[in-house]
Parts: sequence; C-alpha cells; structure tokens
Amino acid sequence: MKIYQIKDYLKILKKENLLIDSYIPEDIQNEDVLNISYNSKDIKENTLFVCKGIKYKPNYLDEAIKKGILCYMAEDDMVSKEDYPHIIVSDIRASLSIISILYYNNPAKKLNTIAITGTKGKSTTANYIKNILDDYMKDLNKPKTAIASSIDVYDGIIKEDAIITCPESLMLQKSFYNASISGIENFIMEASSQAIKFKRIYGINYNIGVFLNISEDHISKVEHQDYNDYFYSKLALFKQVKNLCLNLDTDRLPEVLEASKQVKNILTFSTKNKMADIYAYNIKKLNLNTIKFMVRTPSFENEIILSMPGLFNVENALAAISIAEFMHIPYKNIYNGLKTAKVKGRMESYITKDNKIIVIVDYAHNKLSFEKLYKSVKEEYPNKKIVTVFGCPGNKAENRRRDLGLLAGKNSTYTYLTTDDPGLEDVNQICKEIAFYIEKNNGLYEIIPDREEAIKKAILNNPDSIILVAGKGNEKIQKFGTKNIPYKTDAKCVKNAFKEYESSLIS
Repeated sequence: MKIYQIKDYLKILKKENLLIDSYIPEDIQNEDVLNISYNSKDIKENTLFVCKGIKYKPNYLDEAIKKGILCYMAEDDMVSKEDYPHIIVSDIRASLSIISILYYNNPAKKLNTIAITGTKGKSTTANYIKNILDDYMKDLNKPKTAIASSIDVYDGIIKEDAIITCPESLMLQKSFYNASISGIENFIMEASSQAIKFKRIYGINYNIGVFLNISEDHISKVEHQDYNDYFYSKLALFKQVKNLCLNLDTDRLPEVLEASKQVKNILTFSTKNKMADIYAYNIKKLNLNTIKFMVRTPSFENEIILSMPGLFNVENALAAISIAEFMHIPYKNIYNGLKTAKVKGRMESYITKDNKIIVIVDYAHNKLSFEKLYKSVKEEYPNKKIVTVFGCPGNKAENRRRDLGLLAGKNSTYTYLTTDDPGLEDVNQICKEIAFYIEKNNGLYEIIPDREEAIKKAILNNPDSIILVAGKGNEKIQKFGTKNIPYKTDAKCVKNAFKEYESSLIS
C-alpha cells in the first residue's frame, strides 16, 4: 500500500474544497502518515488525529498530543491547540472520508461496489444478492463476496457481527482495502440515511445503487429533523451511483423518478407494474417457509423460489435480481442463490410440534416494516390470531412509538410491550408511550420489561396464534444506559419457550 505524506492530504482536501487553513511547519510536510485515528486511545507512530463526534472533548486532543501525534484535523471551532500542527476543514465528516480514501489508496476502485438504501429490506436484499454472487463465484472458483450490513461484516479478513448499519468512513475504507487484497471482486453494503447524511460514504463512487422504498422513520433530534430530511438523504445516494435499481412500488415515486434522472443506467422492478424491467407475477405461498413466483427480466422469464416466509420478500428478491441483471449473472445462479438464502433475524419462522403456534422472529422496527409484516401475515394466515411482542429504542426515532403503537393496536389481538435497547431512557416509560397509541385503536396489551419473559408468556398464553417477535432480529445485546448487555437473541428465547410449551403437552 502506498504511503502518503501530510502534503498529499492537504492537496486532496484543497482539491475537494474542504481545506480552510493549516499550520504545518515545513519540516513535517514531507512526513509519512502511518495512522489515522479519531480515538485518543489509538495513537501510533505518525498519527493524523481527527477531532470529530458529538461526544468529542478538547481533552481527547490533549491526550493525543501527549502521545506524539504528527498533527490533527478539526473544524475551525474545534481548534484548541493553535500552536500545534493542524489542518482546519469546513466539514470534518466529509474530510475524514476523503483522507480515509487516500490513506487506503482508494480500494473501492478495485471492487464492484453495490450500495442498498431504503426504509425496509436492506439487510435481506444485501444477503440475497450475496448468496447469488457467492453461488456464481463458486462456479468461477473465486472468493466469496464481501458485505457490510446491519447483521454482519465480512471483507475477506474481518468476519464479525455488525455494531451499526454502516461503518464509519475510516473503517469502511479499511474493509474495502481488506476485500481488495483478499482477491474479492464484489462488495455489498447497506447505505443508511445516517451514513449518507453524515458523510460516511462521501467521495465513494458505486457501480450499482438500489432504492428499495421510503417511509417516515429516524426522525429525532440526533437523526433527521423531519421526513423530508430523511427522504432526501436517501435520494442523495443517486449522485454517487453509475447504475440504479429502482422499486416502482415505493411511496413518493414521482420524486424518486425525478431524482433518478441523474443516474446513467436504470433498471426498475415491481410486483404491481407490468412495465417494470424486472416484474414478478403468479406469487404463491407454498408452505410455511416457501414462496414461488415467476419473474420476467430483460434476460429471462422463469420461476424463482424463496425459502423464507413473508410475501414482501419478493420485492427484496426483485432488487437482488436487478443487481444480478446489471452484472449479467446467469439465471442458474440467481435461482440457486435465492432458493438457498437464509437471513439471520429476518422472517425466521418456528412452529410447535402440535402445529398450533407459529412464531416469526423479524427485525421489523419501523412503520413500513410493521405494515408489510402485518399485511403479509394476514394474507398468509387469515384464520390465525396475531400476537405481537416488541418495544422501541430509547433516545431516537421517537415517532416509532406512535406509529408502531397504532399499528399493533389495529392489527394484534394482544400485544406484549417490552425492552428494545432503551439506552438512557426508562423502559417502562417507553412502553407506556407506545401503550397510549395502542389504546387509541382499542388494542389490548401488557407491559413486561424482561424481553425473554415477554416472549415466553406470549407463547405459553396464546395457543392457536401466530406470534410476531419484532425489533431485535438476531441481535445479541441490549443497550442499557451506555452499556451493551449480552442478550440470548429472540430466536433462542423462542426455542426455550417452545421446550416449556411442548413439555407441558407431554405431561
């Protein structure tokens, strides 16, 4: 990997119109930058330290200077050591992304990069296309595809559970670099509205972008100020993509289509509009875990089978097929990839031995995902009572408490309100706020803060029901205060409750 000097970073920041001023003595302008960090605990030889973040404090810079950083980069109002070598920029987040790209020698240029945005379905779509590409790459005797999703991260070197949907720009460029030196050709990632708005993907040019859908979400003081801010953050991805896969079934379609005019090549997909480039029809549920449909694309017209419940997953499959169409992937690999795809924490279904209780564990956590989940369940299980177990996170997206409460009250026979990453807020207070809206739709509910206990009670007390355990998916932690507390996962809690339920049948 080529190593760049301080002068090179100044040059690229100036080129991007991000550089305001700098104090870099001549004797260090030619010094190699051997490390970039925004963590004062991570200071190595010749570190360029970045002053960023809502929680940043001047003493972090003091600590970094004591450890011998080469220089630091900050916005004007965060320059607290004027006599120490520094770089002043207009936008610290964009600047971090730009210098990260330079530091890792722009590794994305060596990859086929795919970015997926939307309110619902990003993780499922990412895993669908990964499974398709893995099947294709296996035929070519090449490495598996890299992924950065809200479920997990794999880049050829790092393989771990994800902490956030989209990594910070420095870590993202590291993942691109790891993939490039591992011989990986394709890199799939979720492009969340936060990643776009807060410049984590600034300066990256993607080969393929995907727009799935839009619905009001992530509205809070620390996320998006209103729906339009959220929506237009999503649309900003179009400026960075060469090819676009676009869902014609999304809300606010006219605005999405207008924004898409800046993209060179577009493939549309739909389950409703026959004029779409990729169109699904004859959609049928075969059994608990199998959906079959026909799809017409510019390259083929044939059958597709999904081994996951949820009729809404057909849209996610069409998005993956659209990506594959741009990449000229054979039908055989598309078929095999989608038929064998399983996504952790997404529409995982469980059924008791007496076939009376069906439990679906899903990551559904916002208005659109709840709407689609209820719609799909009612179509697939018209004679089943619906019981829902969920909570809402603390300190963000407070509109979810209203939206999910109203939907649960309208669509559930009974709701168990419980813990879902309360953070610094009180769990009971969050649940009471949700309950206020459940009552507006005359819904019945119970507050059980212990999530495992809520899941168990829902299963043991509701025979002949379909139970939706929503919000956590396969997550293994609960966020209490500022700490991450280990959690069994919803699936494990369901399995434990099943054992108790089935043992009671024997006795």
